[in-house]
Parts: sequence; C-alpha cells; structure tokens
Amino acid sequence: MTVRAGRGGWTARFAARTERMRPSEIRTLLKRTAGSDVISLAGGLPSPATFDVGAFAAAAERALVRDGRRALQYGPTDGRPELRAWVAERTPGATPERVLITSGSQQGLALLAQVLIDPEAPVAVAAPTYMGALRAFDPYAPRWLPVATDADGMRPEALEAALAQRPAFLYVIPDFDNPTGSRMTLERREALLDAAARHDVLVIEDAPYRELRFEGEELPTLHELAPERVAHLGTLSKTLAPGLRLAWVAGPEALIEALQRAKQASDLHTSTFVQAVALEAVAEGALDRRLPELRVHYRARRDVLVDALAVEAGDRLAFEPPQGGMFLWARATDGTDTTRLLGAAVDAGVAFVPGAAFYPAGAPADRLRLSYSLPDDAGLREAARRLRTAFDAPAARP
Repeated sequence: MTVRAGRGGWTARFAARTERMRPSEIRTLLKRTAGSDVISLAGGLPSPATFDVGAFAAAAERALVRDGRRALQYGPTDGRPELRAWVAERTPGATPERVLITSGSQQGLALLAQVLIDPEAPVAVAAPTYMGALRAFDPYAPRWLPVATDADGMRPEALEAALAQRPAFLYVIPDFDNPTGSRMTLERREALLDAAARHDVLVIEDAPYRELRFEGEELPTLHELAPERVAHLGTLSKTLAPGLRLAWVAGPEALIEALQRAKQASDLHTSTFVQAVALEAVAEGALDRRLPELRVHYRARRDVLVDALAVEAGDRLAFEPPQGGMFLWARATDGTDTTRLLGAAVDAGVAFVPGAAFYPAGAPADRLRLSYSLPDDAGLREAARRLRTAFDAPAARP
C-alpha cells in the first residue's frame, strides 16, 4: 500500500521555522571531504592524539563497579549532583543549584534560544561569531543586532548601540573567540558588563576554549564578574573529549529553572553513564593532568601553521596569531572572495571555512577561518602549500 503525504509532500507540513534550520557549513564541508586526501583546516576538531583512551577505559570500569546500577538508570534533568558540584567549584560565582548539565554546549545554546527568543526579538551577537550559535538561534526568527569587533573584542560604540535596543540577550565568546581567536581585554569585559547593566540585558558567555590559553595572564570570566547578569556555558569537548557530549550552563537561578523545564521536553536528562564516567575521570585528575599538555600541544600546532603560512602565503594573508584556542582568522589582502577560493582549495586538497559563514548579515568576502587543531605538523605545512596553490588557481579569480 502506498501512503501519500498529500499535496506538496511532507515539506508542506513542516513548521515555518523549519525553513530557517540551515545545515552547518562546516558539517557539510566535512562530509564532502571525508574519506578523501583533503587536509581539513575547517572544523575545530580536537586532535585524537590528545584523547586519553586508557584513562576513560579505567574510569568507565570504576563507574560500573562502584555504582553501575545508578550509572545505567534514568537521572535528574539538571544533572548528577556530584557533577554539578564539581562544575560549581570550577566556576566562580556558581553554586550547584545554579548549574544545568547539558548534552554538549550546543544543547545549551538551543535551550537558551527556546527560552529567550520570541519572533522578531532583537538578539545581539558579535560580527563575526560562532556559526553554531547562529544556527541555534535562527529558527526562532530573531532580529539580528551585529556588533562589530576588533582584536580586543566588541567595539564599545557598536556594543552600546546594540544594547540600547534592549535585545533579548547578548551572545559573546570572550576567550579565544570562534572564529577570530581574539581575546577580550579586562577593560572591555568590564565595559561590556557596565553597558549590559545600564540597559538591563542578559549576557550569554560561551567559553569552550578558555582553558586552552597559550600566552597572557588569566582573566576573570564575565560570569565571575557579574553572576546575576551572565549565563556561562562550559564544556569538556575541547579538553577531555567531544564524544562525551558533556557541558553545562551556569547562571541566574530563575534562568536555570526555565532551561531545566525546556530540557525535560528535549531529552529528559544528559546520559547518566557519561556523567558517571566523566566524574571518575576528573576525580582521578584526568583534566588537570591534561590541560598543561593540551596547551603545549595546540600552541605548537599554531606555531607550525603560522610559520607555514608566512612561507607559503607571504603577504596574501593578514592575520594575528591567537593567544589560545583552535582558530586563526585571516584576511585575503588582495580582496579574494574566499567562498570562490574554497572550491579551488578543495581541488588542491585543502579545506577551510569562508568567513561569510560567521556573520548573521553583511559579511565581508575576503575573510577565512583556519583551524590548526586536527592535522599533524606535516599536514599543516602541506595544507599551507596547497592553500598557496589554490590562490594561484584560475578558479579562485573573479
């Protein structure tokens, strides 16, 4: 028997917001290049060489031996109390009651969007900013308020103009931003929070790369400076392993309660088994032991790519080496359209993300993001050589 969906097919039955659910440019690019010899500087994937498989195997065994039935049972929506307590200890200004464990930071962003964005509500974001946040927010039909940035973070005059419109919230990545790699200065952090207080605006602080600091002094989080004004997102994806899909939101109690209700309708709770394994791992020092090694590892990868680009690209690319994180943000000095360049690059065997993907609107054509996190040193040098070939290709020219 044939079942017909009716005139227009199944798509005619989709909610209007479905049309706004665009695929991730990075996921599409990774799928396109998977299984090929293309060297990816596109996704910010942690290096598998940094995964402590042995530590996780031992942690999983301990979790099952010590309290396996609890680890395999349903759990509370807000997360295992011991894990929330661990997060609160590492998040100044937080308490366990003000922490929600999520299935990756992306779920935290999606829940915040669900709770905070009405159709046509203004939402302030950096321009450029993390494309995953744009994809999480966009289905709820916000009115974008892009905030121009420079090497020190959001520009004060642009920030003031955006917050004066009383957005639903301001989204920001103060530490080693994705995509720019920039780090907001203490002066800018304080000015941002002052402006947010004057205009009574909630700040969403995304901090996935904060602990991957190569240089410079440690700066307080926005949440530490103003815990009643800031929702802080943290994660284990960039430090322990992304496969855990384990992250959290710390923030004002009323907001955490609303997010918890939204999460109940989404997945009931984050995997109890994963939480138990992560707790065993961090209790044995897996995170604190690995952080110094991760900083050395990714700093070395950054240096290799920076040096290789200097040799291969010369003055064709302008950029500032980031002080941490996984990304290098560059500008094609001859005005090359990097979306056009990408096709030539993939043909040459290297992938990156054109900068236009990181803007809600009004994107410049000459920016690109390069990630040094996944390839090894030889791969990074070869990627830079292939990028030079792409610049020289006729297909990259208008």
